[in-house]
Amino acid sequence: MVDKKLLSNLVPINALSGEHVERLASVAAQETLPAGDVLFRQGEADRRTIYLLDGEVALGTGSNVMKTLKGGSDATRHPLAPFQPRQVTATAKTGIAFLRFQSDMLDTMLTWHESSGYVVDDISDHDEDEEDENDWMTKILSREAFFRIPPANIQAMFMRMETVSCRAGQTVIRQGEEGDYYYIIKRGHCAVTRKTRAHPQGVKLATLAVGDSFGEEALLSSDKRNATVTMLSDGELVRLSKDDFMKLLKEPLLNWVDLKTAQEMIAKGAQWLDVRLPAEYEQRRIDGSLNMPFHSLRLKAKTLTRGSRFVVCCDTGSRSSAAAFLLNERGFDAFVLKGGLNANPALVPNGG
Repeated sequence: MVDKKLLSNLVPINALSGEHVERLASVAAQETLPAGDVLFRQGEADRRTIYLLDGEVALGTGSNVMKTLKGGSDATRHPLAPFQPRQVTATAKTGIAFLRFQSDMLDTMLTWHESSGYVVDDISDHDEDEEDENDWMTKILSREAFFRIPPANIQAMFMRMETVSCRAGQTVIRQGEEGDYYYIIKRGHCAVTRKTRAHPQGVKLATLAVGDSFGEEALLSSDKRNATVTMLSDGELVRLSKDDFMKLLKEPLLNWVDLKTAQEMIAKGAQWLDVRLPAEYEQRRIDGSLNMPFHSLRLKAKTLTRGSRFVVCCDTGSRSSAAAFLLNERGFDAFVLKGGLNANPALVPNGG
């Protein structure tokens, strides 16, 4: 992981919040290059931001050297020749050390940082401490999944959210009801419980805290609420209507793949994840697939391997789209099989 103090000295990274600097530090690559090697060439469009940390780099066109930059100078606190496509060729005059990461990620972070101030003012209750007001928002924006959502969508989401005050013991959503809102906890704690035949009084699935979200499953699957959420303390929630949720958040966080693409991903190491019930899975399934029923995914997702890719499937794509959203929201890399198993009988030739 790149040193956060090093990043905080670079422009415009030094304008970001501590959480975003930490996130950038976790994905940036600190690399080296020997003298004489080319760092990038004129005309390339690599969409990478590069900072020179140590050594000397010559910038030029053809054999004409226009400028030489030295790591540690004031000029190299800024990105190296940032225009895309590259306007010059960068060649290491000496051995160099440099930092490289995706330009889109930095741009997204800067957009969120610069817009979050007035968004907070618009939606916050000014009677509360400003640091507390920012806490839930910071946690939401620190999730890896939200880097896939256009900043304009994030800003619109915050502007359209409604704040709701709740009391300890109050039921926010009830199992079996229609889904109408997506919720984020602004202050307080909630319990998630689910009733089953074996446990009619309900089984506790999870405890949610500030910055955690719930309610997306029913909105994505167009099914009934699959669990009950109850306040464990007095608190506040912010909620987004179903229409706004589907428009602003659903599509950017869902990646649909056809059978051919899914099989190519599996061949490269991705894992089939079947989110149907165990009885359905036993009846017909993809060889080598992992079964993790959708209703238990919120609790069991932490057992999945970070960094792995998942192709999520169910019968039709309804439950799997909801499951993939939940996984992506939690930082996994999940894709949805178009049409589900019913539309792809070749996957289970002996089970149809």
